[in-house]
Amino acid sequence: MSEVRIAIVAAMEREIRPLIVSWKVVRRSHEGREFKFFEDGDAVAVCGGIGPVAARRACQAVFALYAPEVVISAGFAGALISDLHAGDVAIPAKVIDSGDGSSAETGTGAGTLVSAATIASPGQKRVLAEKYQAVAVDMEAAAVAKGAQACGMSFAAVKAISDELDFEIPVVEGSVDAQGELHEGRFIAGIAWQPWVWGRVARTAKNSSMAAKNLSVQLRVMIEELQASGHEM
Repeated sequence: MSEVRIAIVAAMEREIRPLIVSWKVVRRSHEGREFKFFEDGDAVAVCGGIGPVAARRACQAVFALYAPEVVISAGFAGALISDLHAGDVAIPAKVIDSGDGSSAETGTGAGTLVSAATIASPGQKRVLAEKYQAVAVDMEAAAVAKGAQACGMSFAAVKAISDELDFEIPVVEGSVDAQGELHEGRFIAGIAWQPWVWGRVARTAKNSSMAAKNLSVQLRVMIEELQASGHEM
């Protein structure tokens, strides 16, 4: 078993690529499924796919293979308040699962992050903001939090805003499979005949690039702080 004590769970590699670009890539299997891990000293990252089911599988794999002390849910999120802009980084003090209303405290940060099962439209964002008094919405943090709680591990979340309150992310049905993997070819084919969304696609790419850079900077800071404190949240 590897002696890695800090685990980062993200949905997609592009969310944390600036952080892991020089990390060692290791492929390991858990319960018949292969995962790609990124290792650097006493930290490991895994990108398990989009959505709570994929996040749950990734957590189970990294917990079993690395036994971390601290688990960080990292990735993109949508803003639920107008004060958050693309590229801003949110470190929530609380994570709520919109599916069952369960919650988890992180012991750090401020504000509330709510996890939803699907990408939220501007209208849905306003509903979530009012119902949960949340500042941002993602899809995976609540699942990671539950995994950490079940294993008695410290949990934190770091999310970078990729879509602002009034921005609607272009969605192509079928571009994300049952395993939570985004198939870019299907997505491109789906928008090819929808020129009215091309501008939003370009803006999404620009916002995501900025969010990934800022997220990775914050993750480096958090890793260094955890290492200096002996991994105590």
